[in-house]
Amino acid sequence: MRELVEKLIEKKLTIASCESFTVGLFGAGLGSVSGASNTYKGTLVTYQTVIKTDVLKVDHQLVKEYGVVSETIAKEMCLKGKDYFNSDICVSFTGNAGPEAMENKPVGLIYIGINYLGKIVTYEYRLVGSRAMIQKQAVHIAEKKLLDMLG
Repeated sequence: MRELVEKLIEKKLTIASCESFTVGLFGAGLGSVSGASNTYKGTLVTYQTVIKTDVLKVDHQLVKEYGVVSETIAKEMCLKGKDYFNSDICVSFTGNAGPEAMENKPVGLIYIGINYLGKIVTYEYRLVGSRAMIQKQAVHIAEKKLLDMLG
């Protein structure tokens, strides 16, 4: 995470995250780097659906139609999160880290959304491993995607 924080500071960009199944792991990684306060705005952990809809203001109808484990909700989370934090970048994580299927979606199905200066990109992965391994893999993927975007 050190390289990511350094690049964000160098480019004078702010970052925030909205996390579900990662339960703040991405934000904790950013916050563990000395100097992160120059770029990192915060993390909203939206573990329960009601927090996604009532606090982050993700549309109830979208949740009903697509489920929380979906590309649509990952996109909405990083869109609403960027506004919530007034940040240049917002990363979102939604998915199923297990131990059993959720919304008829398999363990390991995860979505990452990145809103970078208003341009939203989403990624879908089917990860394997324990709950903790799936969470760590997702955070690592997001970190790499952001580093690639930042050049």
